[in-house]
Amino acid sequence: MLENKIGLVTGAGQGIGRAIAVEMARRGAAAVAVADLNLEGAEETAALIRDAGAEAQAIEVNLRDRDQIEAMVARVADRFGGLDTLFNNAGIIETSLTEHCAVDTLPEAAWDAVYEVNLRAVWLTTKFAAPHLRRSTRGPAIVNTASVSGLTGFSHGPVYCTTKGGVIQLTKVTAVDLAPIRCNCFAPGVIETPLSRAFMDTAEDPVALERSMLGPQLLHRMGRPEEVASLACYLASDDAGFITGAVFPIDGGALAWMGVRHE
Repeated sequence: MLENKIGLVTGAGQGIGRAIAVEMARRGAAAVAVADLNLEGAEETAALIRDAGAEAQAIEVNLRDRDQIEAMVARVADRFGGLDTLFNNAGIIETSLTEHCAVDTLPEAAWDAVYEVNLRAVWLTTKFAAPHLRRSTRGPAIVNTASVSGLTGFSHGPVYCTTKGGVIQLTKVTAVDLAPIRCNCFAPGVIETPLSRAFMDTAEDPVALERSMLGPQLLHRMGRPEEVASLACYLASDDAGFITGAVFPIDGGALAWMGVRHE
């Protein structure tokens, strides 16, 4: 249950973040703030939240800027009178920034950008949200978006894989340091989002790349953002009240074995 809770979702202008924000509203949240570098996308998500019955606030934020992160959290708490649920969802991948993505060719600027959004911002947002979450009497929780790439490696993803592995470890430490505030993360596999599509489109043969990405899965299709949102909102809900410090793959079975499907 998420009834009457106040939530903040970063990276909610599209994809998984948008699906989480809307699902939170559908599950009875009182208010959901959506933050994104793309204000237009955040406003579109806010409209969907209102249609689902909750109050909404769209916030433009650059998660590479520490002061903007602090101001974002303060705006949400001031606007809605507190904060109960934080979804650290925003993320970027180096292939969207440069063609040189191998561990020995990646530009330092690309490493810094992905690190600052994918890991440093998760820590900072949690840091600034913690005082508000401690004051919550409505089952405060943090849910972080990790990735199967934080549990295994893939070619030309050195900083993405590293930062997502960092999110998993940060989740565990956060659960320890902030208890009884709960903190969990989920690790998506291949999900149909603008980020995954943009990654595939960088390939010489996008169809072949998609086939190879789906090959390790036992369920031979891309996951849907709404499926991920259901898991994320469950972890934030009172129904998951005895779960903390845990990692939940949602990957179509890719990590369950060492094989590759060829059909």
